[in-house]
Amino acid sequence: MTQWNIDPGHSQIGFKVKHLGIANVSGYFRKFSGTVLTDNDQFDNATVSFTLEVASIDTNNTERDGHLSSPVFFDAAQFPTISFNGVLNNETLKGELTILNNTRPVSLQVEHTGSGVGRFNDHRAGFEISGKINRKDFGLSFHLLNEAGNLIVGDEVKLSGEIELIRV
Repeated sequence: MTQWNIDPGHSQIGFKVKHLGIANVSGYFRKFSGTVLTDNDQFDNATVSFTLEVASIDTNNTERDGHLSSPVFFDAAQFPTISFNGVLNNETLKGELTILNNTRPVSLQVEHTGSGVGRFNDHRAGFEISGKINRKDFGLSFHLLNEAGNLIVGDEVKLSGEIELIRV
């Protein structure tokens, strides 16, 4: 069994969600970790797990980040992490995502963007990940309409990841 760890200095896990139904607000998590287990240097049938620290959310707006970490949204004090466990097969990562102690199946698209040797002779592999979820499926039920009847925060959340792994 070969273990690969996410290199947080060369990776990013982010999201986009509609604001007022007219524009996307983007953000990412500054702190996360993850492990991929493979039978060899091939990633088909790899077991994938990762954890995001909720309080590390960054939308480039301190007030909004505080609101997202509050009990109204992610409740970082009570639920400090978001986790995922799954298996990668043929560019599809299927698994269980847990947010606010609500676990649901998700399917993410994965593109292996390359493999190589780093400057310290370490073996690396890169991936792009994308998918979407409905935030309400995970208990993120904040619901507020503007005067025009548009949701302040859209229900669909687009997920993205730029991941670089290091073989342990």
